[in-house]
Amino acid sequence: PSIIGYGTYHYRYASGHEGDSPRLGFSPRKAELVLYVLGCEGERQAEEQALLDRLGKHRAGKSCLYIKRLDQVDIGVVEELARLSWRTMTERYPD
Repeated sequence: PSIIGYGTYHYRYASGHEGDSPRLGFSPRKAELVLYVLGCEGERQAEEQALLDRLGKHRAGKSCLYIKRLDQVDIGVVEELARLSWRTMTERYPD
């Protein structure tokens, strides 16, 4: 209930676990903002890393980007990361 999501996709793991999740997500938490926009592989992983290198102050998890203050990051780079993530998710999980 704390995630604002855009689009949806259905996933199924080899273990049999499956579910639905947003293609892009955002969660305004007390300590920091969480953006669910990471997870590129292969060629796009280098593109994603290059964007992260230009972003500004942040930390990253496997699929999450954590930002404490928006004035410490380049919002244009956040937009580019979101577009890259959307393209990747659309290719990985076509309708």
